[in-house]
Amino acid sequence: MRTRAIKPIFILVVSIAVLLLAGCTKTSGNAVTSVGASTQQDSPPLTVNIAINGKLSPLNIAKDKGWVEDEFKKLNAEVRWSEFPSGPPLLESLSAGRVDLSFLGDGATIAGIASGLPFEVIALLSEGRNTVSIIVPKDSSIEKVEDLKGKTIGLPKGTTAHVYVAKVLQNTNITLDDLNIINLQPDDGQAAFDSGKLDAWAAWDPYVSQNIATNKARALPASEVMAPSSAIVHKDFAKKHPELVVAYLRVFKKAALWQLEHEEEAAQIFNAKTKVPVATIKTILSKGKPLVSAYTEEALREQQAASDILAGNGFIRREIDFKESVNDRFILEALKE
Repeated sequence: MRTRAIKPIFILVVSIAVLLLAGCTKTSGNAVTSVGASTQQDSPPLTVNIAINGKLSPLNIAKDKGWVEDEFKKLNAEVRWSEFPSGPPLLESLSAGRVDLSFLGDGATIAGIASGLPFEVIALLSEGRNTVSIIVPKDSSIEKVEDLKGKTIGLPKGTTAHVYVAKVLQNTNITLDDLNIINLQPDDGQAAFDSGKLDAWAAWDPYVSQNIATNKARALPASEVMAPSSAIVHKDFAKKHPELVVAYLRVFKKAALWQLEHEEEAAQIFNAKTKVPVATIKTILSKGKPLVSAYTEEALREQQAASDILAGNGFIRREIDFKESVNDRFILEALKE
């Protein structure tokens, strides 16, 4: 009799214990969620490495005004800035894991893709229709591109200037092999040009416009060449922090629009950075409008054509399909607001 009496009591005790355990588990789960949210909020901010490539980018405006920091702070992130004179040294830093977000001209973008570097193209920033020129000393006997045969020309290899020269020569009876090309970063190119060591120099602004404005040089006539520039992101960073990639593009778009609407103030900001006269900077800004958009079919065709040219002359070691390296999902998300 006692055994039969104890059994129901035992079952009741076990049932109560199970219910209590379930209640504790639910409370514990809520506590973990709460602690997790608090930890996320209180964790140290993520450091994002953003590289500026060139002196006249809207990103310089965003940096000057602190817009990137303001947006990233909302996402518990802070910015570490770096600056590069051109794409090739920037790509070296990206390869070493020291660049998360940046932008590149067509030559460096193509060379980086061909080398298998860990980045993807996330937006079109410029069509680059008047980006590069070949300049010669004002009293030079060189009058046209064909006159460059056998001459010494300075340019930073692997950049948009390199691609520009290759494209321009397609319409002539000379090739890159007919030129004595000296690999010079922009500031070194300026020094070499000033000292008379170069017959010609392929460069971009502000160098081109400044040399012409000061009557040091004149530009050789050439057909218009499209040289798209691209926003890029390190692949690992894009996978881990897509929201920051979108925020970066939104700020870039904001800065590009602001530049178009506030030309005088934008020129003052660029003047402080470059020491180029405001009037010359205004001339430069009038040459083309900054973009922040998804890649257009025309820009894709132009990038593929440039890729084929660089592969054909042996500058890149393999042919590439440029479109395969373009990821539009971040810019499409950024443009929703």
